[in-house]
Amino acid sequence: MQEKGTISIHTENIFPIIKKFLYSDTEIFLRELVSNAIDATQKIKRLASLGQYNGDLGDLRVEIAFDEEKKTITISDNGLGMTADEIKKYINQIAFSGATEFMEKFKEAKDANEIIGRFGLGFYSAFMVADKVEIETLSYQEGAEPAHWTCDGSTEFEISEGSLAERGTEITLHINAESEEFLNKQRIQQILDKYCRFLPVPIKFGTNTESVEDGVDEEGKPKYIDVEVDNIVNVTNPIWTKAPADLKDEDYLAFYKELYPFTEDPLFWIHLNVDYPFNLTGVLYFPKLKNDFEIQRNKIKLFSRQVFITDEVKDIVPEFLMLLHGVIDSPDIPLNVSRSFLQADSNVKKINSYITKKVADKLAELFKNDRKAYEEKWGDIGLFVKYGMISEDKFYDKAKDFVLVTNTAKENFTLDEYKTKVESIQTDKDGQLIYIYTNDPSKQDAFIQSANKKSYDVLLMNSPIDNHFISQLEQKLEKTSLKRVDADVADKLIKKDDALEHVLTEEEATKVKAIFDKAINRPAYKVELESLNPDELPVTVTMDEFMRRMKDMAAMGGGMGFYGSMPDNYKVIVNGNHKLVSRILQDENEDVQSQLAKQAFDLALLSQGLLTGADLTEFVNRSVNLI
Repeated sequence: MQEKGTISIHTENIFPIIKKFLYSDTEIFLRELVSNAIDATQKIKRLASLGQYNGDLGDLRVEIAFDEEKKTITISDNGLGMTADEIKKYINQIAFSGATEFMEKFKEAKDANEIIGRFGLGFYSAFMVADKVEIETLSYQEGAEPAHWTCDGSTEFEISEGSLAERGTEITLHINAESEEFLNKQRIQQILDKYCRFLPVPIKFGTNTESVEDGVDEEGKPKYIDVEVDNIVNVTNPIWTKAPADLKDEDYLAFYKELYPFTEDPLFWIHLNVDYPFNLTGVLYFPKLKNDFEIQRNKIKLFSRQVFITDEVKDIVPEFLMLLHGVIDSPDIPLNVSRSFLQADSNVKKINSYITKKVADKLAELFKNDRKAYEEKWGDIGLFVKYGMISEDKFYDKAKDFVLVTNTAKENFTLDEYKTKVESIQTDKDGQLIYIYTNDPSKQDAFIQSANKKSYDVLLMNSPIDNHFISQLEQKLEKTSLKRVDADVADKLIKKDDALEHVLTEEEATKVKAIFDKAINRPAYKVELESLNPDELPVTVTMDEFMRRMKDMAAMGGGMGFYGSMPDNYKVIVNGNHKLVSRILQDENEDVQSQLAKQAFDLALLSQGLLTGADLTEFVNRSVNLI
């Protein structure tokens, strides 16, 4: 048997194009060839189970070997094998049936995953790293002759009689000069660990030396000898392929440590297992979230039939679930097409909804079954839940029953519980319910104490996304608004009908305002006189709630750039009922009036960390003189 021929494709030569477009991802050649070998072994197993193959299956496995001197890498299996005719069909024709479409649609492709597999080019990824590829194969079919195929990266091939004596396929790559990095044990092991770690058929790559017990010595102590054992690189039955009932907590934790060796234990996990209307398995873990949640992303690994594909899953799982860790495995996700296609795919949308529902159900179950344990974890999962509520309306509808708000006394409440707690005291004269919050309890302590004196409760809102969460609560909760505790003096945070009367006449009020305007002399600080409780501070500096919130969101990149570029503007609220104001009015020395006004203003700035540089130095010197 001897035959030469040309691979029938409509393009001049596909190989330079494969090399050009897939160059940045050359390592996936091993993933593709090992995956093909796995398929071949699983198919023979299937045929045997259907009674269509009665021979001895033997020890089904895939083996990888390399020879640094000969510059070859060999991938062999004892699967189906192929006849010469099947080589012509599957290697020479089918692999290139999509070549024209490939050329037209994917000239701009950046990622090999957009191309490989989609056009049957998996086998030909070998030519990214090889000058020549040889196939030795023997089909399982009775009476089949072994066949040998060779191709040097042009469109020409040669088929001749093969030398394989047992069923299976052996693919040898003659590695090109640019790809000699792959002729290295550590490099091959690294690729196998990345892509093939959980494949369903044992994969052997060389051997390891192990120490085993070998009898006892004269003193009765065990003796050991070194033996060479096969280096099996994969776990063939990872936990996501098993039934949850067959697994213990230790199994889930051990698997987590295998995926993420240097991380803390997860808080809890969800086992995904659905086969209709799509096929999906997996385990998702809730990690302990840090406030800087950007570093948490890209920790979910996507597999297809146990072959690792990517850890870029942002189009498959909802945005907020990117904070989770773990594994998703689905043959129903279209992996090798453009992102726009992926986002529009109906299976992807169903999977997206299913995962969201499973996560919400798990959180609801934890909250319902053990509220105390849930509250203890809230510091770690609160950010995640709030992020989900902001991102997904469907998630918000479920999460509104188990999201918690925490006050400065470290008490936790559901949204309904908190409304019940504060509505009798914190409803304003127009029937609007006001929630007061702090984002920095130490910096805003004076304001918190003033609010507490009026029996107002103050919420703690200091996570990176609380600005957005606050806005969402205002949209979703009926007749409710939120104000930061330092947005105004306590008497004015919640407008009531029982406002205190001024002790100053109109003429005195005008005079006090003029004294403070002159002493402060800053356009960004607008002086207002208010009739407040005499026990409150003489001067309080605040920023309007709306303006401050817009500026905070702009600083976080929330699309409020216009506000971010505006200068800071503050209100200087002078308490007309404070005894210091009376003292200023009684003193006829303008310098003393100005000094007292400036001192009270600087104290207000100091309490908020707004007094810096030369102004702070001047304040210290003035304070010494006043003493």
